[in-house]
Amino acid sequence: MLSLGSQFLVALGMLIGILIILLASMWLERKALAHFQFRLGPMRTGYHGLLQPIADAMKMVVKEMSVPEGVDVILYKTAPFIVFIPAFMVMAVIPFTATIKAADLNMGIFYVMAVLSISTIGYMMAGWSSHNKYSLLGCMRSIGQFVSYELPMGLSVLAVVMMAGTLNLNSIAQAQSCNWNIFRWYIFKQPLAFIIFFIALNAEICRVPFDLPEAESELVAGFHVEYSGMRFALLLMAEYVGLFTLTSICTTLFLGGWYGPPVLPGLVWFFLKTFSLIFILFWTRATLPRVRADQLMSLGWKVLMPAALINVVITGLLIMLKVY
Repeated sequence: MLSLGSQFLVALGMLIGILIILLASMWLERKALAHFQFRLGPMRTGYHGLLQPIADAMKMVVKEMSVPEGVDVILYKTAPFIVFIPAFMVMAVIPFTATIKAADLNMGIFYVMAVLSISTIGYMMAGWSSHNKYSLLGCMRSIGQFVSYELPMGLSVLAVVMMAGTLNLNSIAQAQSCNWNIFRWYIFKQPLAFIIFFIALNAEICRVPFDLPEAESELVAGFHVEYSGMRFALLLMAEYVGLFTLTSICTTLFLGGWYGPPVLPGLVWFFLKTFSLIFILFWTRATLPRVRADQLMSLGWKVLMPAALINVVITGLLIMLKVY
């Protein structure tokens, strides 16, 4: 058991690390989208715009945090923290390597799913307390979207848990240990579960083509339209932190975690896999148009949900027949 001082240092190190990853992700997305769309992107602040995320962060810090008239002040000011903190808490159980992790919980994946669901309350608080019909409509879209896609995501995780026989993320990664035989990774044994998880992951962090809660064409900016300054920054940071944490979970569940051919250190493999998934999400944003609300819900309930249930049943049968 770590002392209180050691726990504080670990938490501080995680916070600094996630802020660095967050700034890097923001810069990478803007440059990737610029190249996909044949434009330059940020160029002026730092070499090829490397300092642009820092400039944006400084702008958010000094920007006035206005409070609109008629809002529920307590809920309005609390909501950004309720959204951001759960995304950060998930970092505690992500095993970057066999030794680099903040906590090794026996029910790690259960902890992840439980904590991530808390942010849904924050989105509801943000939209409802803002005293704005557009914010309210945006948060109601968020709640419907999150609930709809958490279910197939949970079922896709269940198939992996059944194969590994544990809820511990570290043990799930170790069950896929390999040198050159990458076919031990669960993406090859559970391809359907991986596809379902990856689609649901995209919907959970509200990214194109599933960014309906922030559909600017009809909602201005969705649930956070009345937020400014650091409160808006916390809501934006929660999206990028969630982007990294969920792709890290995907790496652990399906891509063998830190395991790979012994030509690179495990930590390097982990970040290569995670940022490869992040790059695919950026690619998706640059390529696909936004879907309609009815298409979003139909995909979740009529396609992903039955597919996830069928996959769980097939996995159970294969385990019973000792195929896995």
